[in-house]
Amino acid sequence: MDLASKFLRTVTNATNNNTLINVCLVLSFGALSARSIKQQREIEALEAEKVSLLNSNKALKKTMWDWKQQLFAEASTDSALVPLARIKAIYGEAPISPSGVGHVATEDANSQGSKLMV
Repeated sequence: MDLASKFLRTVTNATNNNTLINVCLVLSFGALSARSIKQQREIEALEAEKVSLLNSNKALKKTMWDWKQQLFAEASTDSALVPLARIKAIYGEAPISPSGVGHVATEDANSQGSKLMV
């Protein structure tokens, strides 16, 4: 009991002492400042990563566009394995007729069957 009362008296005196309160406030401010600096560094790193990803995405889109244009150019020649109309249909640039869809399905089924038989 005597120990508890001494502890309460010490706590009461400490709360009345402005120096202790000021030290606690300064420590809290320091801890919050350190956390804020850490978070700011993380944000800057994430922003740099975002810029890098955006640049790589732009480069990939350009590469895919170039490949697509090359594919269309190769398909427009007479010796193309796949006709240009079929490639445009795959990319959704040409309307697909209902009769063409059935033809494609049977063509795929025939090619699958021949592969299985071999």
